[in-house]
Amino acid sequence: MSGATGKGPSGGARMDRARSDNAVLDALLQAAFALHPTEIELSLGRLERLLARLGNPHQKLPPVFHVAGTNGKGSTCAFLRACLEASGARVHVYTSPHLIRFNERIRVAGHIISDDALAELLREVLARNAGQPITFFELTTALAFLAFAREPADACIIEVGMGGRMDATNIIPPPLVTGIAQLGLDHQQWLGPTILDIAREKAGIAKKGTPMVVSRYSKPVTARIAEVAGVAGAPLLVRGQDWDAAVYDGVLHFRDAEGRLTLPLPRLAGAHQIDNAGLAIAMLRAQKLLPVPEAALRAGMGWAEWPARLQRLEPGPLAALLPAGSLLMVDGGHNPAAGRALAESLTPELTGGRPVAMVVGMLAPKDATGFLKAFTGRVATIHTVPIPGHDHHDPANLAADAASAGFPAHAATGLVAALKAIAAKADPAQPPLVLIAGSLHLAGHALALNEQSAG
Repeated sequence: MSGATGKGPSGGARMDRARSDNAVLDALLQAAFALHPTEIELSLGRLERLLARLGNPHQKLPPVFHVAGTNGKGSTCAFLRACLEASGARVHVYTSPHLIRFNERIRVAGHIISDDALAELLREVLARNAGQPITFFELTTALAFLAFAREPADACIIEVGMGGRMDATNIIPPPLVTGIAQLGLDHQQWLGPTILDIAREKAGIAKKGTPMVVSRYSKPVTARIAEVAGVAGAPLLVRGQDWDAAVYDGVLHFRDAEGRLTLPLPRLAGAHQIDNAGLAIAMLRAQKLLPVPEAALRAGMGWAEWPARLQRLEPGPLAALLPAGSLLMVDGGHNPAAGRALAESLTPELTGGRPVAMVVGMLAPKDATGFLKAFTGRVATIHTVPIPGHDHHDPANLAADAASAGFPAHAATGLVAALKAIAAKADPAQPPLVLIAGSLHLAGHALALNEQSAG
């Protein structure tokens, strides 16, 4: 495994550091970080205390769609939001992590929260917390709940931060519906070493009487989720049994107990987005409180946006480093399952026959070898880079891992250097597709360097 750089206090990696160009907001964000020695410590007691001091805003939310999963939960939230907004609903959304600005995590009635509103809420939450230990994610989850409770909306979409059972978002009362996207090995140091451990933790968002919609998994994983849902008293809707989605004849076919639908293909690129779109549709149809007509589902397939998921970069300073006719894309996938889904998306339709070069940077705890192996036979070269401001695999060691997996690999000092190296060796007659991948933080850094917003 690749070596890493720079551990945080008490061995906890500071992977989620948020900063702002707004000096007042930046000072408040750093004050929030200082309240707990490690970034992740799965517990609900600290958050319960703070929420009680804030008047329990989590009990005053609009109807909630709660989404867990290893991969695809953010995209599922994007499809949920697009379909609900296409139906005319006002929607709050809480997701993580952010790509460029912390504000991206909190959408209040359809709009990313402003610096002024965020700073005001941070002051209030920090004052109510009164210096007590609390993790950054717990504190900002309380902040999001407070913002959502104060602004009228028809629905609230909440993405689980990590796991499910002990995640800060799981403090909410029973939601309207829950969903679990694709599962894979990630965050094993907190969630357990096996896929069954992870499935149990993710299924911990199950609530009595709340439908739980799940994707297609192996039989043992489905059985473990069913066990947790059964104990909780949550009706389970399983893909392949209670609902399904597939593509043929150039359209998305969906079926469930309510009937069949024929919808446009999702706007988001990649075959794996069929899974995420299908899960969102199934969740919307599993509840009856907020009717979403077929026309809104059709519109939502084309409206959904989720940055850094096979996203094509616009013309900008970073893209300009490559030869004319090149295609520069970013994706935040960072574990072996995401690598497999991403590699399978590198079809001739996407690449246009271009040679594919990858620029990869990964956070310290991630399984770099497992991620890289997925691209065997699909990628011509790999250039490895650091991730500024985060604990990451050393680029030289990461390049060695890539070379061991059979790729021509080169370490670079950063994204600009990597793209210049790719451009220097590119054939003008065959301009490359360059994919920046391995970390959402690296994807956000790429968007920022290209002077492109993330929301």
